[in-house]
Amino acid sequence: HIKLQDKNRMNSTAAEFSMVVDEYAKANIANTFFSSFPRVFLEASGFSLIVLLLIVLIYLNQSDISYILPTLSLFVLALYRLLPSVNRIISSYNTLMYYHKSIDVVSEELKTSQENLLTESVEFNDEIELKNVNFSYQERVVLESINLTISKGEKIAFIGESGSGKSTLVDLIIGLFRPNKGEMRVDNTLIDESNLQNWRSQIGYIPQQVYLIDETIKENVCCGRKLDTALLDKVLKQANIFDFLQTKQGINTFIGEDGIQLSGGQKQRIAIARALYGQPEVFVLDEATSALDDKIEKKIMDEIYKITKDKTLIVIAHRLSTISRCDQIYNCLLYTSDA
Repeated sequence: HIKLQDKNRMNSTAAEFSMVVDEYAKANIANTFFSSFPRVFLEASGFSLIVLLLIVLIYLNQSDISYILPTLSLFVLALYRLLPSVNRIISSYNTLMYYHKSIDVVSEELKTSQENLLTESVEFNDEIELKNVNFSYQERVVLESINLTISKGEKIAFIGESGSGKSTLVDLIIGLFRPNKGEMRVDNTLIDESNLQNWRSQIGYIPQQVYLIDETIKENVCCGRKLDTALLDKVLKQANIFDFLQTKQGINTFIGEDGIQLSGGQKQRIAIARALYGQPEVFVLDEATSALDDKIEKKIMDEIYKITKDKTLIVIAHRLSTISRCDQIYNCLLYTSDA
């Protein structure tokens, strides 16, 4: 990409790169120097001081210095034994100072506020309702005055341009985000800190990018939840991957890092099984089939529609074929201050 730019841009990029590399090189040079310097400095300074003291004693007591030699030998031995420990302390301090900026960055990232959620339950038998919901990222308004009702068992889809707020709206519905204004109710029960955790547990989420750990099928599907072998087999059959696993090691099949031993379609089936394992009331597909070809996508969507026959399904998609069987389709428009 850089080679395709004009000469001035290439020179500017090279200068910026050189500046960063030079700063990095200087930092490494300083670190290497100060890692070795304490030992050399302490040894040279310590033994120079002893030699200087010996010369002074010889000069002041030319006749006999034998009385001071045992004490001097004791100091030499003590210095020899202490030098490695002192050097390790100084080197460790230097290493800590070298990496402390990185530690500060990680520390700031870990300072996340914890939600104080209670465990009251909420029943979903009729509808989800959003009333005058507003949401913004810092100063940027994403959603304004949203009123929406989703009936139980309904299949709905959100379409629209990138950045139009589709995923944000769904994240509000499933409780990952909280509205800046307005409220969400489930069967006329307000969703707040008292029941938000229980509402989230009723959601089955199938993302576009499936995250899989370097473990077995059962670990990836259960995802930290208690193992129920009968339920696990059931959801794997529903996700249409059970027969494939029988040709391997069943639920004990290792899938490798990020599911490297699985195809794209098989990864999606694992994601479906993971969502089903929680026995949710609401299924959410967030661009879940956008990376698949039409044939595999149709097969997976057929499975999803079959599985969610009596469940509520929320789909975010671009392809019309993905949402052709939805009951309601909402077109999300980009928000502007003039709208």
